[in-house]
Amino acid sequence: MAEAERIIGTPDSPEGAGAEPERSSGRDGQESGGEGSRGKRRIAVLFAVAAFAYALDLISKMIVVAELEHHDAIEIFGDWLKLEAIRNAGAAFGFGEAFTVIFTVIAAAVIVVIARLARKLYSLPWAIALGLLLGGALGNLTDRIFRSPGVFEGAVVDFIAPKHFAVFNLADSAIVCGGILIVLLSFRGLDPDGTVHKD
Repeated sequence: MAEAERIIGTPDSPEGAGAEPERSSGRDGQESGGEGSRGKRRIAVLFAVAAFAYALDLISKMIVVAELEHHDAIEIFGDWLKLEAIRNAGAAFGFGEAFTVIFTVIAAAVIVVIARLARKLYSLPWAIALGLLLGGALGNLTDRIFRSPGVFEGAVVDFIAPKHFAVFNLADSAIVCGGILIVLLSFRGLDPDGTVHKD
């Protein structure tokens, strides 16, 4: 009987007492693994949203340059909304045309910051918001680097022209939507790591 108790381990025996922490440790490992898996899924969402926004912006600009540039504007809703190809050396919506290089550096910095935040990302809404920002920033940064008049001084292709408003593109739209979502999440107290705080 004593030999059987030694092999199986009773609750009162040192072997039985030592078995419980091992099981607890196993559960902790599973929880830690679950958090890591959830973080990886959120990062995947971030980059999927960014890739989608970037692809839409890139394809739309290619079509605009090929079909609209040096042509008359296309009316979508009369004078209220037109498609008109222009080259914008400034920031979003045509602001600050004298600071093209500075805006290029800012866009690159935003991309770096988002990449660093991704390591601590556990919130799905934040993943979507940051993905929109990343995709939009990449879209306009691509123009800054590869379009004329030169590297880091390229003019962004804009083509959505509402009446009484600045002309913009899909990258600008993604940036604005991502920024609005981040503001709403911040007001609700939701942090990128998934925690909720109350001021």
